[in-house]
Amino acid sequence: MIYRRLITYTFAALMTDDFDIPVTWKGESLLFPARLLQYGYSYKIEVELQGEKYLFEPDEDRNWRALVPFEEAHKARNIQPALLEAVAHSLGEILK
Repeated sequence: MIYRRLITYTFAALMTDDFDIPVTWKGESLLFPARLLQYGYSYKIEVELQGEKYLFEPDEDRNWRALVPFEEAHKARNIQPALLEAVAHSLGEILK
């Protein structure tokens, strides 16, 4: 567990702030612009999807999840939950 965290923190420390996340969704290979946001010992990744920014963070089991505020979840958005899941899966594969 400590070894995995060390690798993740080392990866986060070596990354530039802005990068692209490759995602396969509906049979297409897509690239989404992203940014690493560090908060002390933790971090989140901000991903721009269809003109809006979403935050992703690792949960207790080191799986990635999208953070969507409750107030904004009820707004009409063009984003599909399956796309958020695909991005979270790609982050998990990249940061294993």
